[in-house]
Amino acid sequence: MNVQGALKVGRVYLRERGIGSCDIDARVLLSRVTGLDHTGILLNGDRVLSGGEREDYSRLLERRAEGEPVAYLVGGKEFMGLDFMVSPAVLIPRPDTELMVEKAIELLKEGKINLLVVDVGTGSGAIAISLAYLVPELLVHCVDISADALEVAAKNAELNGVAQRVKLHQGNLLASLPQELLDKVGLITANLPYIPTEDIHGLMPDVKNYEPHLALDGGADGLDLYRQILPAAQAFLQPGGHLLMEIGPGQGEATLAILPEETWQGKLYHDLANRERLVVATKALAV
Repeated sequence: MNVQGALKVGRVYLRERGIGSCDIDARVLLSRVTGLDHTGILLNGDRVLSGGEREDYSRLLERRAEGEPVAYLVGGKEFMGLDFMVSPAVLIPRPDTELMVEKAIELLKEGKINLLVVDVGTGSGAIAISLAYLVPELLVHCVDISADALEVAAKNAELNGVAQRVKLHQGNLLASLPQELLDKVGLITANLPYIPTEDIHGLMPDVKNYEPHLALDGGADGLDLYRQILPAAQAFLQPGGHLLMEIGPGQGEATLAILPEETWQGKLYHDLANRERLVVATKALAV
């Protein structure tokens, strides 16, 4: 079987098993086993696959047909134009979250806050590492309750050349941050679990069956962890500093409502599909 034939077989196999993204998935998996990029696959359609490549390709197609995410199968995902390693220990970075990074960069470049960021619930480190890469003066502290997630984040910091400006801390929310950061952090990014518990069962199979539930379940209304983080975020942020919280569609009003008016000013942002996606809470200058 040559490359062109393998691509066709993979597409048909995945399509017959109900995988909507069959075309791109087959190409990504074939690229993984052959080492050819998208252009290479187009230019080397007559290249015959080795026996080992055919076996590996078939195995990956079977796992994808069962619902396993492509990012876990190939061990990586692109985010903000950078490459990130992923494993089942972390959520797969999603394009929707790029809005948080873009807004964070905008706020940092205004020059009104310290170039010191905390990324809580860092997972793969996609947010923190993207910020460190795109803002070269930035120092980022990454926090996650999972040691396995922090191991992935550490590898990604090395992979993207920012390890010296990314500090890792294991702990629940902000409890493990050094006390010397109190009142000094310019910005906190928080992509915490925000899916309501009762909605977990309705997620796509590749999410609910493979991605870590610890990083998905946000309690009854999805906002439990955001309520919990507010007091500590207020303590660590400098006056005028910002807490960025990713949310799901329909959670904007409820998220703004959990912000005490005397200490926070909140603003809601929508993603490119005009869905509620981000709340930026700014700490009052005088509390």
